[in-house]
Amino acid sequence: MIQAVLFDMDGTITDTERIYQHYWYNCAMDLGYTEFTRQDCLDLRSLNTKDARQMLEERHPGHIDYDKLHDAVHIGVIQHLDEHDIPVKPGAFEVLKQLRTLGIPAAVVTAGQLGPARERLGRVGLLDLFDDVISAHDVPQGKPHPDPYLHACKVLGVSPEDAIAVEDSPNGVRSAAAAGCKVIMVPDLTEPDEELRKLLFARVDDLTGVIPYVN
Repeated sequence: MIQAVLFDMDGTITDTERIYQHYWYNCAMDLGYTEFTRQDCLDLRSLNTKDARQMLEERHPGHIDYDKLHDAVHIGVIQHLDEHDIPVKPGAFEVLKQLRTLGIPAAVVTAGQLGPARERLGRVGLLDLFDDVISAHDVPQGKPHPDPYLHACKVLGVSPEDAIAVEDSPNGVRSAAAAGCKVIMVPDLTEPDEELRKLLFARVDDLTGVIPYVN
């Protein structure tokens, strides 16, 4: 029996991963990091800082200052979201209201920082539909390591095998699967490859597709 549902935020609950992708690539170009690729952007989704820094150094040794790039992206995204509405993924309100009706706890497990995550969820009217918001910054290792989802399950008082994790990116899927959760992928920018599909409990087109798995 499913006792909790855990959601990634950017690209899963809010349609904001595209915004991050835009700024990762364009900030890299503005800084003269012409070696930086669109694939690098995709592979950075939900990736913790330590592994992200290592990934770029291995791919582009000595050519990209990750911290400088990250700071530029952070500033760009904050300014963009301050000036524009935050888009919400189709089915977000429906699935969260259904979970509330069923009495099943829901939490956000985000790779981002806690304060901005709560503020953005509040702006779109979703914060009160979650029982908690968990940041990967509050655990020893972020996604794709299992720590964020293990911590979320501990906070909610459920076993990982009794929790569904809803993710859109490979790093998020790997994190939730490593924790032992049942992973439902709602693809955002990329479909799961054959290797990633082996980690999935299900793949659905949008968040309403999660509802049959909790009813």
